[in-house]
Amino acid sequence: MINTTTKTSQTNELARMARFMSVGALGTILDFGLLTLLKLNGWATLPANSLSFTAGLLNNFTWNRLWTFGDVACASWQRQFPRFVLVSLAGLAFNNLIVLGLEQVISTLTGQDSWAYLPAKVCATGMVVFWNYFANRMWTFKE
Repeated sequence: MINTTTKTSQTNELARMARFMSVGALGTILDFGLLTLLKLNGWATLPANSLSFTAGLLNNFTWNRLWTFGDVACASWQRQFPRFVLVSLAGLAFNNLIVLGLEQVISTLTGQDSWAYLPAKVCATGMVVFWNYFANRMWTFKE
């Protein structure tokens, strides 16, 4: 028989993960939209990706602190924000490595330089989301 407390805890964690994914989706739309806008205006991929990722980071910190992990009664935002930034900077490094590497591969395979960053960004985002959730859950917003 499943312990009621354990079942409630699992349900709460699934709801938290769903909120995290919702916040991440909004941040991703912001990130992709800004990246595309910057690329269409002639920006190089690395600075455009870094700026768009940072805009998503600020969005995600705000909503994760207020909504996703809002029930965690612990640290002040002044303690959490530097941790969130460190986790996100590691995520940015992973993201940039994946985007730049895959952009080159996709461009070579397809012969198309102008759009190769988009599927590369999709792959990078899919990989980095797991790092972001678990690092933030276990360190930044730890109960």
